[in-house]
Parts: sequence; C-alpha cells; structure tokens
Amino acid sequence: MSEARQSDEGLAAMMAELGVKARRAGRQLAIAPTDAKNTALQEAANELRADAANIIAANQQDMKLAEAQNVGAARLDRIMLDEARLEGIAQALEAIIKLDDPVGQSIAHWQVESGLDITRVRVPLGVIGVIYESRPNVTADAAALCLKSGNAVILRGSSEIQNSARLIHGCFARALKPAGLDENCVQIVDTPDRAAVGMMLAGLDGNIDIIVPRGGKGLVGRVQDEARVPVFAHLDGVCHIYVHAAADLDMACAVLLNAKMRRTGICGAAETLLVDAACADTHLAPLITALLEAGCAVRGDAAAQQADSRVSAATEDDWYEEYLDAVIAVKTVTGLDEAVAHITQYGSGHTEAIITANDDAAADFLNRVDSAIVMHNASTQFADGGEFGMGAEIGIATGRFHARGPVGLEQLTSFKYAVRGSGQTRPK
Repeated sequence: MSEARQSDEGLAAMMAELGVKARRAGRQLAIAPTDAKNTALQEAANELRADAANIIAANQQDMKLAEAQNVGAARLDRIMLDEARLEGIAQALEAIIKLDDPVGQSIAHWQVESGLDITRVRVPLGVIGVIYESRPNVTADAAALCLKSGNAVILRGSSEIQNSARLIHGCFARALKPAGLDENCVQIVDTPDRAAVGMMLAGLDGNIDIIVPRGGKGLVGRVQDEARVPVFAHLDGVCHIYVHAAADLDMACAVLLNAKMRRTGICGAAETLLVDAACADTHLAPLITALLEAGCAVRGDAAAQQADSRVSAATEDDWYEEYLDAVIAVKTVTGLDEAVAHITQYGSGHTEAIITANDDAAADFLNRVDSAIVMHNASTQFADGGEFGMGAEIGIATGRFHARGPVGLEQLTSFKYAVRGSGQTRPK
C-alpha cells in the first residue's frame, strides 16, 4: 500500500471518529442544564486568561509563517492576538453566559379540539461544522455559541492559524470536564490537510448537520458548491445606501460615511450609493465630496461624473462588486422603484438601507427589498448580532433557512413538538 493511500485512509478514519464522537457528545449536550454550559464557558474564559502567554507565543509562530508567505497587512491583523485581544475573547465568553439559553424555550403553545396540548419547543440543531480562515478568535466564538445553544461543534481553522487555534481549543477541552460535559462537545481538526474540509462538507457519514464557513469568497464559494449538508453563509456583502428624495442631507452624509468608511473590509460595509434624481441637484455633489474627502474613491454614472470631475466611470461590473476597500459605486435612480429594481438585480441579499424622512417610502422599501437585513435611517454597519442585541454571532446568513441575517444562539436551534394527552386515540 502506498504512503499516500495510507495517509488518506488515516485521515478518513480520524475524521470519521471526530464525527462519531461529536454525535455522541451532542446528544448529552442537548439536554445539559444551563448551569453546566455556563460553568464550562466560565472555565474556558479562565483558561484563556491563565494560558495567555502560551497562546500569544503560538500566535507569534503563526504570524511568522504568514509573514514568510507575504500575507498582506489586513490579513496579518486578523491573525494577530495580543493580551488585549485575548481578554476581549474571554469577555465575549462571559457575555454569552449572560444570554438566555434558547434550548427548551417554548415558542408557541395551544390546545386542539381533541384535547391535545401542544407546545413548540426549541432544540439544538445537533452537530455543527465550522470552517474558518485567518481569525483565531473564531475558535472561541464558535465554540462558545455552539456550546450555549446545545450543539456539538467540529472546528477547522486554516493552516495559517493552526498553532493559535490548537491552544484556544485546548482551553475549551480542559473546561468541559469540570462542568460535567463530554470533552468531545468541542473538537478541532488538527491537520493542515485540505482533504479534511472535503470530508466535513460531505457530512462525516451523517454526523454533521450544518456547516458554517467564515472566510473569503474562495472558502465560502467552495463550501456552498460542495457541501452535502445545509450551509449558513453569505458569499458577498454588496450592501446599498439609497438616498431617497425626502432624505435629510446631513443625516445622509453621516450615515453614508459610517456605512462606507467606519470599517471598509467588513461584510456590512456599503458598496453602492443610489441617489434619487429628485434630490440629486442638492444631495449628489455634497455626498460625493464627503466620500472623496474621507479618502474613498468613487466610481459613478454620468450624473456622478458631472457632479465631480474626480469621479471615475463605473462599469457594469462595479454594480456587482464587493470592494471591501475605500471604493464605492454611485448611481442616480429615478425613484424608489428603480432603486428597488437595482438592488434586486445587483445586490447579494445582505443589507440595504434607505435614508428618508418619508415614513411611507421607508415602509415600501423595507417591504419590497428582499434582503436579510433592511434598514431605515441607519448605517449598514449595524448588520451585526451584537448590535442587534443578540450577543455574539457565528456569522451572517443570506439564504432562505430559518437562520437569516445574524446567526446567534436562537438561530442555532430548531424545534420539536411536545404533545401531551390524556389517553386520546384518533378516530377511524
């Protein structure tokens, strides 16, 4: 037998074992009391603080390897951990402790003519596979959210954060046993072999119920193309700001600059500005000037170029583009109908906002735009589970599953029906 075949078989056996262990641990975790889960989270936070020096040393190894591969500054920043960031991770775990446990919550309750008493109750999804790049903090965030929502989790970080992720996972492994929980509730795929990702996407013989990817288009696209189990994800964040005819100019400027420039590299950053022709004479030039003075390049249609000579011509591709940079596309539209049509054609279903003092126009926009998050007079950068009061999130989903928008604790559950009777039998 060749070494390659032996290696493939060894990896397959290891991954299959992870799946079996996760399923077994998940059954126990699904009925674990809230106190046990919270104890494990507090122990994990304590372990992160106690092991901070070792985690930072491991992270420095990851940083050196990334620098040797000429990774860009933005990516290096995502990889980097220091004492402040580790403390932030520990505090995030403690924040999750304070959130309500969704498991066992009654969603609805009713009685029917037969006398049956029916309750719809939240239950965990089962086993969640999380595949992520560049951000070692996702190791802790995903583990904590899955743990609190009663789901076993299999974590697979990219090779560039392998050392950091391994030690962060170790903090959870040590935290579970004192809480009376199976250490296999949180497992990590500790190999750089990319074949492991394919095995996770295939579902590990039915032992993974949901896949959540966190990373760039390459990763998310592969997951969406190859996964044989449901996926919670978004591929692009082509978010729009529509400045309606009844928009207050000062508000529009403030919201636009925040939506575009607060953090240009996040999925909730605005990528296209639509300006109503009815207010273009008064609003278009000041909005473009504000963007340019903030250091944002502008690519626009003929009206935008006429408003400011510094605007370069937009192409058809620009309307589809998620820049993740200080660049924005600008277009003038004839009204709300054209704005909605543009978003429908070019948007990615993530987050869209209308700026207007007209409540009827806002209601029409919120009703007609079919994106996961629609906003009125607010920055698209509020598209975040924490900002929604949901605590942490495992990601943003733009699909049609029950989990749409920020995926927090509740979205990591499904439901079952608990039906109570008094000896009823169904008539023939």
